[in-house]
Amino acid sequence: SATGSICLDTAPDSWELEEDAEAPTAAAELPSAFAALNVNARPFVPNVNAPAFIPSFLQAVEVPPSDGGWTPDSWLEVSLTVENGGTEADMTTEEETWEQKEEPGGEEEEEEEGGGGGGGGGGGQEDLEEEMPMPKVAPAPPDAPKKEHVNVVFIGHVDAGKSTIGGQIMYLTGMVEKRTLEKYEREAKEKNRETWYLSWALDTNQEERDKGKTVEVGRAYFETEKKHFTILDAPGHKSFVPNMIGGASQADMAVLVISARKGEFETGFEKGGQTREHAMLAKTAGVKHLIVLVNKMDDPTVNWSLDRYEECKEKLVPFLKKVGFNPKKDIHFMPCSGLTGANLKDPVLECSWYTGLPFIAHLDSLPNFTRSNDGPIRLPIVDKYKDMGTVILGKLESGCISKAQQLVMMPNRHTVEVLILLSDDVETDDACPGENLKLRLKGIEEEEILPGFILCSPDNLCHSGRTFDAQIVIIEHKSIICPGYNAVLHIHTCIEEVQISALICLVDKKTGEKSKTRPRFVKQDQVCIARLRANGVICLETFKDFPQMGRFTLRDEGKTIAIGKVLKLVPEKD
Repeated sequence: SATGSICLDTAPDSWELEEDAEAPTAAAELPSAFAALNVNARPFVPNVNAPAFIPSFLQAVEVPPSDGGWTPDSWLEVSLTVENGGTEADMTTEEETWEQKEEPGGEEEEEEEGGGGGGGGGGGQEDLEEEMPMPKVAPAPPDAPKKEHVNVVFIGHVDAGKSTIGGQIMYLTGMVEKRTLEKYEREAKEKNRETWYLSWALDTNQEERDKGKTVEVGRAYFETEKKHFTILDAPGHKSFVPNMIGGASQADMAVLVISARKGEFETGFEKGGQTREHAMLAKTAGVKHLIVLVNKMDDPTVNWSLDRYEECKEKLVPFLKKVGFNPKKDIHFMPCSGLTGANLKDPVLECSWYTGLPFIAHLDSLPNFTRSNDGPIRLPIVDKYKDMGTVILGKLESGCISKAQQLVMMPNRHTVEVLILLSDDVETDDACPGENLKLRLKGIEEEEILPGFILCSPDNLCHSGRTFDAQIVIIEHKSIICPGYNAVLHIHTCIEEVQISALICLVDKKTGEKSKTRPRFVKQDQVCIARLRANGVICLETFKDFPQMGRFTLRDEGKTIAIGKVLKLVPEKD
């Protein structure tokens, strides 16, 4: 009778439930009968999928299964495929990698690639356990000294190769596995886009992959010996410049990617190109150090030629100087190829004329940034979403935040508490300036937050208001600008419409003298001091007190019209 009941009851997931219901005698028999079932169940697992992914030519190499058809290896293979792939489609793609696995010594390599490094080829089950959680363990162990966090924004014209370089760096530093990239490469080939596969590591959504254009600012991180870098992959397309400004406002340094290919550099650099605009926006967003990567040096039209490299350099330097970068100290040029990864991690043989360090080594050797740990807490919000509560993203500009701390969300003065603190997706108890944080907050709804709000400490709130005086440089505007002119203001992560309510005076570019009379209008390349009034209340500081929150850009009709800095805040008249 017991066996009869077992046959009926093979459906339930948990045997414990059954045992309670049965008579004790049946319960005693159950485990042994279940054990019998279990033996039969083992070989079932591999055989379900075996024909799907062990091609006929491999069966010659395969070890004949021992009695019962179950060996640790065959079990390992199935579960590995299921773990890594999950879908039927992925199972077929694993074929090449299994071929290597059967070769002697292939197993150890496989382990290392997965980051498991578990002595290779040990008992099947142990391997599995080590392979599984690897992606999560990749960040450094908590007891290691904290590395300096540096945010690098990749900027430049459309198709200069920003995402590809980002993807290549992640692969070279081991943040993306080879197998993942092989999968991307196959998918890209199917779409006839095989040169794009590296950028897919950063361009994750379907639309970006289909068009090959980044839209949102991609995020990823990698580590060198001394520093922890966050890559912000900004879009190059001119329709998405507002997104790029948001990305640049979080960056400590920028990498301007330009294409050395004939014709591409020129279009990126001419009046309508994004190379100029991005370099200028990065400077306004507070990026002090600029690395110019001359990409696509491996292209047949360029072929690592020094002349082309120097030509690009000569055209760029005067412009970057005009924007405000010091060519001797702030700018570093280097040739590279994003697609082949040349000169990103290792020097290149074809390029004997370049004597400097490769890109990643150069990033590691940069001097540390000075940041005030004891300053007031300022965390401009870049993005927010719901995930078991309210989660916000942003870069901590100054001050230190710890778990369970009470903070105030400006300008609405909501008191919030930090429930969970993630620095680059790794949970920590406290965070220092310069880190990219995700905070889960208590005491505020996601709908009540807008990008551009700022988290402050209750005893030192940031300033907020609608009216302020600022010094503005008009960069590009066809006609004249008069009081009453409307534009879009980008200040730190905040985007708001503003109106120039009054022009106060002109400033002489060379001497810095201010005009005695009020100008009636300003035109391109002039510097003026003006009063601006925003449509809503925004958080801002004067440039003198807190530069990161005191510089801004004005945009209109998809073009950057002016850059400026906040001189003083004007209190509201009630």
